[in-house]
Amino acid sequence: MKNLANKLVKKLIKKKLKISFAESCTGGMLSSTITSVSGSSKVFNLGLVTYSNKTKIDILKVPKKIIDKYGAVSNECCLSMVKSLSKISKANISVSVTGIAGPNGGTKLKPIGLVYMGIKKGNKIIVQKCLFKNKNRILIQKATTTKVLKTLLVLK
Repeated sequence: MKNLANKLVKKLIKKKLKISFAESCTGGMLSSTITSVSGSSKVFNLGLVTYSNKTKIDILKVPKKIIDKYGAVSNECCLSMVKSLSKISKANISVSVTGIAGPNGGTKLKPIGLVYMGIKKGNKIIVQKCLFKNKNRILIQKATTTKVLKTLLVLK
């Protein structure tokens, strides 16, 4: 993970891009991983851990009706999180993550390991659904962080 973060920070510095994160299930791991790299202050803009539904609504302005209808772990919530983060942070790249890290909280429709990641760069937004098979909380958080870093590294 550290190696991926190093590569990403170098790439962002080279391209003069700023990045921000709105994290839920990763609990700040993405922000921590990036800021563990020397020089990251040139590219890291903002990291929010919006863990509760209340903070998603109050800080990220996710409409309550989205959480009521689709849940906090949903494509719709992740999309709303990344759009709002982009407005708040004014970063070139905004990333949102929401999911179920376990070991509890999973259902048949939303199992443990279900994670949505949203990335907004310029006017382009992608929301990706991931299902990590490992049911270990820390491993799901690490797998999510790794997946985000790898996705950002191949982003055009």
